[in-house]
Amino acid sequence: MIRISNIKIGIFENFDIKKMCAKKAGVKENDILSYKIFRRSLDARKKDNIHYVYTVDINVKNENKVLSKKNKDISVSPDMEYKFPEGVCNIKKSPVVVGFGPAGMFCGLLLAQMGLCPVIVERGQDVDKRTEAVNKFWTEGKLDTENNVQFGEGGAGTFSDGKLTTRIKDLRCRKVLEEFVNFGSPEEILYEQKPHIGTDILKTVVKNIRNEIIRLGGKVCFGKKAVDFIEESGKIKGVVLNDNTVIESDDVVLALGHSARDTFEKLFEKGIKMEQKPFAMGVRIEHPQSMIDISQYGTLHKKLPPADYRLTYTTSKGRGVYTFCMCPGGTVVAAASEEGMVATNGMSEYARDKENANSALLVQIYPEDFGTNHILGGMYMQRDLERKAFIEGGSNYFAPAQSVGAFMNNNVDSEFGEIKNSYMPGIKFSDIRKVLPEFMTEAIREALPEMGKRLKGFDRDDAIMTAVESRSSSPVRILRDKESFESVSLKGLYPAGEGAGYAGGIVSAAVDGIVIAEKIYCKYVY
Repeated sequence: MIRISNIKIGIFENFDIKKMCAKKAGVKENDILSYKIFRRSLDARKKDNIHYVYTVDINVKNENKVLSKKNKDISVSPDMEYKFPEGVCNIKKSPVVVGFGPAGMFCGLLLAQMGLCPVIVERGQDVDKRTEAVNKFWTEGKLDTENNVQFGEGGAGTFSDGKLTTRIKDLRCRKVLEEFVNFGSPEEILYEQKPHIGTDILKTVVKNIRNEIIRLGGKVCFGKKAVDFIEESGKIKGVVLNDNTVIESDDVVLALGHSARDTFEKLFEKGIKMEQKPFAMGVRIEHPQSMIDISQYGTLHKKLPPADYRLTYTTSKGRGVYTFCMCPGGTVVAAASEEGMVATNGMSEYARDKENANSALLVQIYPEDFGTNHILGGMYMQRDLERKAFIEGGSNYFAPAQSVGAFMNNNVDSEFGEIKNSYMPGIKFSDIRKVLPEFMTEAIREALPEMGKRLKGFDRDDAIMTAVESRSSSPVRILRDKESFESVSLKGLYPAGEGAGYAGGIVSAAVDGIVIAEKIYCKYVY
């Protein structure tokens, strides 16, 4: 097939993709046998010339003639079909996958598709029971420490915006998107520049993937937490579960989420090599979605999908401040997984039709900020801030919140302005400086006005900040061999995904899970 790039189409323009491809390729419409949109992006850099840019793959008569034209926008379409490992796998025991977030889910799916019948254990519950527990926490403040926004079917991504953007350039990304579509996601995620699913659709998708793994001979066990590992002569031999069940296996995938703190402690206790890792913490900041739309699109904002943004700033002291996991038309949600702590996150449904936009506003945290040389120092720092947020919020899982104006002027609000806070179960007017260390509040104070210069209204006085956003990524990395992907401490143990420190979102975590499934398969090929 041939790829036609840089097809520009105005947002009000009536167009025929096939006709435009034919014109650019210099052929008749009838010469195009079939076509498929590969990419669509929205170019809003100039508000008086907002347009879509398409890349389309076409199957055309006489491809060589078209390719002979000297046109930088015409090329051969790359082969993006996923190729399973070759050879016959002679594995004796089913691999065990610990965790059913994106890494564990796609590792399990690939193992099942390759005929290896994985056993997946997930400490939380299936997505339906999980949704009940999460709603109870948000409405009544009753936290289930094993079944919440962090733990359960689909991982933390299930209660998020479902963003599928990634910076990695791995062909397996296409496999991930195609499987999402196979199991219920909108087909447009295959070609949108910034694809997303939304938590409402993700709930159905993860359930369908689970059922497919089971259909292919795998097992998915909910409410089962790995509490110990059996090892012999430097090799893993099995997993011990919270009900004292032992699952024997020579291959165990640790697809931990970034919040599996008790598991990190168990790994440290057993001498599994880990290292401290930089990460980021801060607050969730909310604005009217209509303000973001106008700032990004101008007068055409009502004709276009909800706008997003990404802002970065480096302080005078060299510390990075940036927005992360921006949720257009979404809500700020309670994301705690341990008693007596408050953590926030952002979530959107597919329609992104809620009143507010929200984003994490994060400050870079380095190991020297942890206050300890302990491998789990970053985790301890997270806990410390979450405890402070819990106390400052009233010790009932309400979150401390403050307007930007009050924060900049060292005041505490008595009421909020035009913007209404979306966090549930509720908020308490507070001084966020009592939660965050001074270097973080200084960095945010310096960054806000500068970010406001780039996105009009970002630093408006009535924008609401809710603390604490502490779960942006894992504070540790579980060291693994660069070739085999096995733990450097224990053969057959495969650290995977975001919690292990090797991914930064749904797609990259899923890709990491796929790679590990391939490694396990090839280990036993003859």
